[in-house]
Amino acid sequence: MKDLIAELRASIAATLLLAVLCCGVYPMVVWAIGQGLFPYKANGSLVRINGKVVGSVLVAQAVADPAYFHPRPSAAGQGYDATHSGGTNLGPTSRKLIEDVTQRVAAYRAENGLSSDTPVPADAVTSSASGLDPHIGVRNALLQAARVAMARGIGEKDVLAKVESHTEGRTLGFLGEPRVNVLKLNLSLDGKM
Repeated sequence: MKDLIAELRASIAATLLLAVLCCGVYPMVVWAIGQGLFPYKANGSLVRINGKVVGSVLVAQAVADPAYFHPRPSAAGQGYDATHSGGTNLGPTSRKLIEDVTQRVAAYRAENGLSSDTPVPADAVTSSASGLDPHIGVRNALLQAARVAMARGIGEKDVLAKVESHTEGRTLGFLGEPRVNVLKLNLSLDGKM
């Protein structure tokens, strides 16, 4: 019986020690390192204009105004809801996915004044795995440029120059595709970034 009590005490002590280390000390060390070395990133990469948070460069926001570039569609909650991040989980043979994409293609072409035979980029009509992707592909941005220029009453060349200046290359030079951060591009068009 004494051995059982000794083992129980050791187990409880080890559990409490690990709880303090893993649930207290370790998170505090990681937080301190993040705040000390990467405060902008550790605090959500928030963009502030005149002291007011207007968004994060890491999370997409719903945009419907034709004078702005639009992000990828979102399946997160009611759309762009970080508390319900996730994709549709619909497979390529899903009737619902096919219907949704078909509707989005038609809406995208109509909104951007594209002909019925213009290929529409996949990222313009499908949601990302998180539903919060802040980037769009360069082709998607280029197809939206004419609409944005017309809605703003500026030259399409000026809008295309903004797209080009906000195009980010592949990660590490070889991962993924070139992309455009929608928030940064839209703020740049407003002259705020």
